[in-house]
Amino acid sequence: MKYQIHAVSELVGALRDGPALIQIMTGPRQVGKTTAAMDVQNTLGWPTVFEAADYFPAPGPEWIETQWMRARALPGPRRLLVLDEIQKVRGWSETVKRLWDEDRRHKFPLSVLLLGSSALLLHRGMSESLAGRFLLHRCMHWTYPECSRAFGWNLDQWLYFGGYPGAAAVADNEAQWARYVSDSLIETAIARDVLQMHPLNKPALLRALFGVAASHPAQIFSYNKMIGQLQDAGNTTTLAHYLELLETAYLASGLSQYSAGHPRKRGSSPKLILWNNALINAFSQRSFDQSKNDGAWWGRLVENAAGAHLLNHLPRERYSVNYWRQGNDEVDFVVSTGKLIWAIEVKSGRPGRTGGLEAFRARYPRSRALIVGSGGIPLAEFFSTAASQWFQ
Repeated sequence: MKYQIHAVSELVGALRDGPALIQIMTGPRQVGKTTAAMDVQNTLGWPTVFEAADYFPAPGPEWIETQWMRARALPGPRRLLVLDEIQKVRGWSETVKRLWDEDRRHKFPLSVLLLGSSALLLHRGMSESLAGRFLLHRCMHWTYPECSRAFGWNLDQWLYFGGYPGAAAVADNEAQWARYVSDSLIETAIARDVLQMHPLNKPALLRALFGVAASHPAQIFSYNKMIGQLQDAGNTTTLAHYLELLETAYLASGLSQYSAGHPRKRGSSPKLILWNNALINAFSQRSFDQSKNDGAWWGRLVENAAGAHLLNHLPRERYSVNYWRQGNDEVDFVVSTGKLIWAIEVKSGRPGRTGGLEAFRARYPRSRALIVGSGGIPLAEFFSTAASQWFQ
C-alpha cells in the first residue's frame, strides 16, 4: 500500500473547511510535495487545474493569471487550483494577492494550494504581500519513523541513507543510490533552486562550498579555513552569503555561535549542518559498512542528523538553533525561544564528560540541558519524537 505523508490529511481538512485561506506547502525538492498535492486532489475529487512553473526562463505573472482563469472556468460548486514551484514566477505574491482578493469580494468558490521549494523566496513573498491570507504547511526531509513505516528501515539505515523517499528505491545498490542523490537531488537543487533564482558570479565556488560542508558535517569550520581550501574563494562575506543560499534550498546551513541577546552572531565561525544525511554520504563515497565501522565518522553522522532534525522540524520563526564554544568547552546545539534556552549534547558512543554543558549552564544559569544518545535520551526516541516536544 502506498505510504501517505501527514501533510495530505492536514491539507484535505483545511481545504474542505472552505476557501478561507490560501494553502501553501513548502519544503525541499524530492520529499513528496507534488505527490502529496496529487493525493489531495484525488481525495477531494474536485475539478482541478494543476500546473508547475518549473521553467527556464521563469514565467511572469501572466502565467498565474492564465491558470487562475482556467480554474475559475471549471464546473461544480468547489474548484481547486494547484500551482507548483510558485516562487519561480516573477511577482508571484502580488498577483496571487490581487486574484485572491477578487475571489473573496465576489465570493467565488475557488480553493488555492501553492507549492514551493525555496525558503527565502517563498517567505519573502508571504510576508510582503500575503499576510493574513495563508496557512503554511511544511513538508520536510522524512523523519526516522516515516522511513521506518514506508521502507522498513532501522535507525542505522536512516542515519546513513537519510530522508529522501525517491532515493530509497535504489538504496540496495549503494553506488547507484549515491549517483542518484548526487545527480538528481544535489545538482538539481543547486542548479534550479539556487543558481537559477540567484545568478552568481562564481557558481563553481557555490558547488565547492557545498562540497566542503558535506565533507565536514557537524564541524565548526572557520571562514578563513574555507578560503584556504577553496580556489577563488573571495572573502568571508561572499562565503557567508553563499552558505545562506544553500540554506534556502534546504541543503546546508552554517549555525552561528550562541550569545545571549545575539543568537545569530554572523561573525562567528559556522558549524556546518547538512539538512539530510544522504547529502553527506552520497558525497563522501563511504559505504554503509565503512561508515558504521568508523566510530569518529559515525559520530559526526549522528550529530549532524540531530542538528538536521532540529532545523527541519522546529519552526524557524519561533526557535533559533545555534552552537556554543568557549575555549575548550563546547555545546553541540543551543535551542532558544524567547527567554527559554536548552543546551544539547549528542553522544553516539559511550557516556562521557559533559563539561561543555556544565560550563554553559554556569554562564547561563536559567538554561536547561538535554543529553541525546548514550546516557540520555535514546537516539531512536529522540528521532521518533516531534522536535518541538523537547522544548516546551
